[in-house]
Amino acid sequence: MELNKYEKSYYSQNGEDGIIQEILKRISLQTDFFVEFGVESGLQCNCRYLYENLWRGLMIEGNGDYYKQLRSYYNNVNIKTVNSFITKDNIVEIFKKNKVPIEFGLLSVDIDGNDYWVLKEILGIYTPFIIVSEFNAYYEPPIEWIMKYNSYHIWDGTSYFGSSLQSLTKLCNRFNYALVCTDSKGVNAFYVRRDLLNDNLIELAPSQAYHPARYYGHLNNGKYGHPYRDGEHTKE
Repeated sequence: MELNKYEKSYYSQNGEDGIIQEILKRISLQTDFFVEFGVESGLQCNCRYLYENLWRGLMIEGNGDYYKQLRSYYNNVNIKTVNSFITKDNIVEIFKKNKVPIEFGLLSVDIDGNDYWVLKEILGIYTPFIIVSEFNAYYEPPIEWIMKYNSYHIWDGTSYFGSSLQSLTKLCNRFNYALVCTDSKGVNAFYVRRDLLNDNLIELAPSQAYHPARYYGHLNNGKYGHPYRDGEHTKE
C-alpha cells in the first residue's frame, strides 16, 4: 500500500490526484490523453488535474444539469464533452465517434452501477496505460460479486452498485492489467498495464490492496459505507 502515502486532492475527492501523479512518475507514457465518465460538473473529478496540466481528453456525463456545468467549464479545444447515459452497448460507439485513440494515457470509470460491464466492453478494444475504477468495498476479497447488468440502472445511494475488488481485478487481469493500489477510503482501484510495471511499481493481490469503505461515518451490518441493499448479482 506504499502508493497511499502520496494521496493528495487538488481536484479529486479521495486523494486520487496524488496517486495518479506518482504512478505517472514511475512509468513512461507516450500519450497525454484521458477519458473519464461519470464526472458530474467536472469540477471535482479524477482527471481535472490532468487537464490543468495540459492533457487532452474526453469527459462524459449523463445528467443534463451536470453536463451544462461541465460544458461551460471545459469549453476549449483540448477537451471534448459528451452528454450521454452510458451503457455497455453504446460506450464503444461513443469512443469511436469522439476519436479516442486505441492506446491512451488514463481511463477513469465511475457510473455507480454498470462499471464492470462497461469497462469489459472498453478493454475488448482499447488499451489505456492506467485505469482508475470505482469498486464496491462492501465485498471484501476474496468475495466475487458483480451487480447484474441493467441498462436502465440509476444508483439509489445504497451499497448496490459496481463490483467487488476481487471481481474487478479478475477482469482487469484478464486484459493484462495489474492492480497497484486502492485509495484509503475504499472508493477507487488503480490498475496499470503489466508491460509498464517495474521495480518501483509492483502488482498487488486484492487482499493486499484492499481498503474498507470509509466514506460514511455510520455502520451498515457492521461496516462503514452506503446503506446496505442486496440485489441481483453474479460472478464471472
